[in-house]
Amino acid sequence: MYASREDIGYDFGDDSKAGSKPIKPNPNIDGGWAWMIVLSSFLVHILIMGSQMALGILNMEWLEEFNQSRGLTAWVSSLSMGITLIVGPFIGLFISMCGCRKTAIIGGILNALGWILSAYASNVHYLFLTFGVTAGVGSGMVYLPAVVMVGQYFQKRRALAQGLSTTGTGFGAFLMTALLKYLCTEFGWRNAMFIQGAISLNLCVCGALMRPLSPKDVVSEKYVARSNSEDNQAKALSHSAETIKSNGVLSEEPEKKEEATNEEVLDSVQHIEIGGKSRSGRSMYGLRILKTASQLTVTVRKGFAIWYSSYFGAASLFTNRVFVAFIIWALFAYSSFVIPFIHLPEIVKQYNLPSQNNIFPLTSIIAIVHIFGKVILGIISDLPCISTWNVFLMANFTLVTCILTLPLMQTYVSLAVVCALIGFSSGYFSLMPVVTEDLVGTKHLANAYGIIICANGISALLGPPFAGWIYDITHKYDFSFYISGLLYMVGIIFLLIQPCIQKKQPREKSTEEAQV
Repeated sequence: MYASREDIGYDFGDDSKAGSKPIKPNPNIDGGWAWMIVLSSFLVHILIMGSQMALGILNMEWLEEFNQSRGLTAWVSSLSMGITLIVGPFIGLFISMCGCRKTAIIGGILNALGWILSAYASNVHYLFLTFGVTAGVGSGMVYLPAVVMVGQYFQKRRALAQGLSTTGTGFGAFLMTALLKYLCTEFGWRNAMFIQGAISLNLCVCGALMRPLSPKDVVSEKYVARSNSEDNQAKALSHSAETIKSNGVLSEEPEKKEEATNEEVLDSVQHIEIGGKSRSGRSMYGLRILKTASQLTVTVRKGFAIWYSSYFGAASLFTNRVFVAFIIWALFAYSSFVIPFIHLPEIVKQYNLPSQNNIFPLTSIIAIVHIFGKVILGIISDLPCISTWNVFLMANFTLVTCILTLPLMQTYVSLAVVCALIGFSSGYFSLMPVVTEDLVGTKHLANAYGIIICANGISALLGPPFAGWIYDITHKYDFSFYISGLLYMVGIIFLLIQPCIQKKQPREKSTEEAQV
């Protein structure tokens, strides 16, 4: 196991220059404007994830309006939730080119447009395009920047900050469910979606709050992180770091050459513009358009180069075996959390517990404790003597144990206890960005976390139908829990095996050198 969360991290470049001279930390890192970023991310989680958790209200309205099968109608909400996460890698490209602020503002407009256009739906297939795709892509363009910005602004208290911001999902589930239920009752579902679209425009305000850090601030943040880290077991992943640096696609030289070429293009345009002051106003206007187009081309090329090298270059994220194991884990993890929400109503009905469940629903227990779990696990992970990686693994072990034992519970009290443990242990979701940043560094957080949430999106999209298919074959909900729990355990085993392999490789290499 790792001694601290810095021990499992490595960067893709050589930051020896950045760490050679002490730089005064920016007051906005771990304080100041950083808390406005947390507020912005908190509101994003309310408006996006909270709204998606409340889509059951609209799903009933769509069933009554369009008279389609439950399976077909359910794909509307599944598409919206799945696409929000699956588009993560492509949103990373937008962030590389435009930055988090512009990406989030554009996403807010697109999300609101999806809600408003859905108010005029004439059939379910229309909703696939407007709500599933349009609103889903817009949600993804806001969600990823909201997570990335918190990671950039916090170093010492990253886990707590991520925990506080992601609690917006739990609060949003309660608020948006009550709001949509009220709007549908008073104004009908079409007007309710139109109003919700107007409310979603507040995502643009949240995006405007995502003030980017200057390059000096990023360097300062790296220095603070390095000065506070412990190097007890940093050699565990040194082999992967050496591989990345030796391949060198993300090294500084190609970037410098590209920047030099781009500056030459811009300088030539500016020279033409200065030399042409005596020309007509129309020619000057054309030169200004050419200059703007050249600057835009430079930005797009630079952003695409970073995005492409992160995924497909010799120094891509996939050369980090621990990160690849993390992706495999993500493919199985999210569906295991969703399945209890699907089958708990049937469990309650089978054991004749509806009266007790109506007083305090089991799903509500999961949702409420989930909020506290995110904050408490974040506080624990930020303690100096505690490793975020170890907390993350322990929470996963607790969750998979609960998933496997839940079908064995037959009383309301025992089910409530297991559901509370599921809610608390699933609070590790707030640690996912922290672990990702520890693995790849702040510079590559957007692209790396985009891959992770994409894997979660695939899990969320295919997990519930898979569970339903198992139930249709076996006519028992137990097998859905057992199979999903075993797959989840496979993902956890990958997380345990890969760090051990990474730790052994440098030792084997040194032994061979000694023999030579």
